Amino acid sequence: MNKNIMLVAAVSGFIAVALGAFGSHGLKHIAPPELISIFKLAVEYQFYHTFALVALALSYAHIPSKQLIWSAYSFVLGTVLFSGSLYLYVLTGVKWVGPITPIGGCLLLLGWGLFAFVLISSTFKESSE
Repeated sequence: MNKNIMLVAAVSGFIAVALGAFGSHGLKHIAPPELISIFKLAVEYQFYHTFALVALALSYAHIPSKQLIWSAYSFVLGTVLFSGSLYLYVLTGVKWVGPITPIGGCLLLLGWGLFAFVLISSTFKESSE
């Protein structure tokens, strides 16, 4: 499972870099600064949760738990809904995606909560090297 989580993190990181570059170079010709700011926020949150997925995959190697898998699902779906809705809003101007963003944010919070729960409630061997 941790290989799958790492693969999703790698793809997410790739997409975040590509969208970040587009936001920094291509978007300034077609969007006002306030929308570029929203786009950058979406990229930042995608990056944060890409790194969170890497941390989950590494943690899963030491603490294989269903809650870590659910945390990963929460991060992925939360990122798609949070960052994806912001990308969609900036690129298309559709306002109906507005209520989707906080749902994504709640899923991101759930992912962090599950991650913390696993770390607090588990015991694992720390390497002594």
